[in-house]
Amino acid sequence: MPELAGRVADAFAGLVREHEERWLSPLAVRSYESRGRDLPEAECRLRTPFQRDRDRVVHSKAFRRLRHKTQVFVDPEGDHFRTRLTHTLETTGIARTVARALRLNEDLVEAIGLGHDLGHPPFGHAGEQALDEVVRERGGNGFRHNEHSLRVVEQLERDGRGLNLTWEVRDGILKHTGPAEPETLEGKIVRIVDRVAYINHDIDDGIRAGVLRHEDLPRDEISTLGDTGSQRIDTLVHDLVETSSAAGDIVQSDEIGGAMLALRSFMFEHVYNRQEHAPVHATVRRIFDHLVDVQGLGVEQATDYLAGMTDRFALGY
Repeated sequence: MPELAGRVADAFAGLVREHEERWLSPLAVRSYESRGRDLPEAECRLRTPFQRDRDRVVHSKAFRRLRHKTQVFVDPEGDHFRTRLTHTLETTGIARTVARALRLNEDLVEAIGLGHDLGHPPFGHAGEQALDEVVRERGGNGFRHNEHSLRVVEQLERDGRGLNLTWEVRDGILKHTGPAEPETLEGKIVRIVDRVAYINHDIDDGIRAGVLRHEDLPRDEISTLGDTGSQRIDTLVHDLVETSSAAGDIVQSDEIGGAMLALRSFMFEHVYNRQEHAPVHATVRRIFDHLVDVQGLGVEQATDYLAGMTDRFALGY
């Protein structure tokens, strides 16, 4: 058995290379042509570099904490509301579908998707806004969860050693939101699909929470994208695949992409910005002030600690 295992391992990388040359698009990142890691290390003989990154993310403490972090609704009554973890899994699943259809690197997409929100603070959008405010008031540069996600994987995990992920995964994590676009098509998939996932799933949660009614949704956008969440996601995915295939880039059509952005604006106006943010801001400010003024932590240390908290830990702090 050890000899058989050795023969499989010896052939693994070569077989992956052959498969990718036959199957992947010329535009795809090849698994063994990564720009590498900050700290060189021996390759795993039964996993590609991006598969190793995926496993490191899934085994991280930050990933496990996502199950107790808010997506939209803080401490909701009911077991079926999305958490930051379920959002991450839904985003990753949709992104893999797009990558497969376009013959791009699914393992790279999966690693980026699973890691993209590792740095998100407790209490969802409101928590990020509150932490950004208090950090700026203390003389810091503010807080953006995508930048903190990169900090988590580069510096905070493994007791400060970081996960030593490949360059492509770190680029996709950092640029899944914000002004700069990822440098790989795989990263661009996650960037767009992140919005596809959260807009449609947040509509579902908003209706479940009673802050939205189906009849409140904008008619033009719903008629364009679909009447149900699954129909809208299907429309958005098919449009993304077909438009991207024709363009040689990751893009949406003007009609479907415009409808999605209009629906996103609707959600900010009618759901995200209408949540009761005052308790969240008060909680974040109280914890941050305590960490800095009482415990004597620096702004960066306090930010790291608070951003890593789950909702329930923060509420009981």
